[in-house]
Amino acid sequence: MSDRKMTDAQRAYEAKRAAKAGMSLDKWLADKDRRAQAEAKEAAAAAGPPAAAAKKPGFFGRLLEKAQKPL
Repeated sequence: MSDRKMTDAQRAYEAKRAAKAGMSLDKWLADKDRRAQAEAKEAAAAAGPPAAAAKKPGFFGRLLEKAQKPL
């Protein structure tokens, strides 16, 4: 379950959502945490290795950059 403390209002809101889904509050919170971890893992996998975007532009790239600048 989540390590963070919930206020009474938050607990009531989550209890309503759990009842709507047909689950107990504890089961709902555990499922919610599991889904959040899976999404975080998926987002980290989508980011992948760092791209080589920091590469310095070549001769023609610098030439085109200078041509695009206003006088």
